[in-house]
Amino acid sequence: MKFVFAKTATAAALMCVALSGCIVAPAPAYEGEAVYQAPPAPQYEVVGVAPTPGYFWIGGAWFWEGGRYGWHPGHWEAPRPGYRWAPHRWNRVGNGWRMAPGHWERR
Repeated sequence: MKFVFAKTATAAALMCVALSGCIVAPAPAYEGEAVYQAPPAPQYEVVGVAPTPGYFWIGGAWFWEGGRYGWHPGHWEAPRPGYRWAPHRWNRVGNGWRMAPGHWERR
């Protein structure tokens, strides 16, 4: 009986340790957080053909995540009547950099 309990407890402990590694993810930067390392140059992306006529390409961008830059690839998106896409950009602010995320804005 004690052997079965010890075996079950060990298996449960190992499962908890294995699953705890799945939960950890880098925290995204808060919008407007200053970063003191310049963003890398944009990565080259193969755009290809739009999935539907009229769609347009929104290019990828570097985001500050968990203390480092991470590339988010571009994607195709349908246009929104009366709006235009303002792309992601990094602005120099004092000794650091601040990201202005891409967004839809009225024309």
